[in-house]
Amino acid sequence: MKYQRLKKALILLEDGTIFHGKAVGKEGTAFGEICFNTGMTGYQEIFTDPSYFGQLMVTTNAHIGNYGVNDNENESDSIKISGLICKNFSYDFSRADSSGSLEDFLNKHNLLAISDVDTRALVSYIRDNGVMNAIISTDVDNIDSLKQQLAEVPSMSGLELASKVSTKEPYFIGDENAPIKIAALDIGIKKNILRNLVKREAYVKVYPYNSTFEDLNSWNPDGYFLSNGPGDPEPLVEAQALAKEIIKRDLPLFGICLGHQVIALANGISTYKMHNGHRGINHPVKNLITGKGEITSQNHGFAVNREEAEAHPDIEITHVHLNDNTVAGLKMKSKNVFSVQYHPEASPGPHDSSYLFDQFISNIKNK
Repeated sequence: MKYQRLKKALILLEDGTIFHGKAVGKEGTAFGEICFNTGMTGYQEIFTDPSYFGQLMVTTNAHIGNYGVNDNENESDSIKISGLICKNFSYDFSRADSSGSLEDFLNKHNLLAISDVDTRALVSYIRDNGVMNAIISTDVDNIDSLKQQLAEVPSMSGLELASKVSTKEPYFIGDENAPIKIAALDIGIKKNILRNLVKREAYVKVYPYNSTFEDLNSWNPDGYFLSNGPGDPEPLVEAQALAKEIIKRDLPLFGICLGHQVIALANGISTYKMHNGHRGINHPVKNLITGKGEITSQNHGFAVNREEAEAHPDIEITHVHLNDNTVAGLKMKSKNVFSVQYHPEASPGPHDSSYLFDQFISNIKNK
């Protein structure tokens, strides 16, 4: 183990609060909405998840990097977080199938990371005061300049980010001779979602975020999927229009996370920005139809208005988050449409939620 001489760094929150740390390697400045994830494992999946685009990630696990990285565990083609904040960064790693160190992985993707931070104090502060914009920087002697830069960072409320992470051109995944064809709208899709659909004998065509119903329908798919993704769902007017058209025609539709929120908005149900959001791999959810509990992976800062969902004559709430009773799943009573506000492909239970993909395939076959 080599001795690391690290440069001083800091975290400047929107309200002026400062936390101190040290730069892992790269020097510079990064900004975004600061949030935290309580997962004890899966840091590589978190860092490459498009849903985290534009966010500074605080990891509550005390050790990050200790098992390196594996090329097969990326959820997209690059790191999507804006910066990393952790307590102890492991430059040395140990795992039989590691592809390399997290240090090299971060350097490859030019990501600024800060370690030696009192993450317990920082997370406690965020819990009390809510997520907010922040800057991490090694430019520790120019606080006034950092404050000016931070003042120009846009709020996540009203911010459309799907266009930043979506594919530019349609692409296919799976066996073209598979019995089921699924058209997926990429508003920040994770690779493991596609793997789960392909595993269930589906041939998937993935479309850019602003594709129309005519674009997707021209391929004559058997079912439609709306992916997870970053940012505020309200600005995604094209995705909402697409969902409305699919719903009107009573075609099989499944939405996850941001896709879940888009389906709610397409039904006239509003969404709102949460105080902290849900980010971790141990969130308890109850399936109101079966009465069973699920341990789920979640990553969202917006939620569906529960009162409006309960009042909607054609909406049934199927899942609730047991920590705060927020809407974790819904379905339409008269249409072939359902969605969840968590990640069944991550399934930390480990298989508590994988049935949702089976349900989607079953809905397609029955249709």
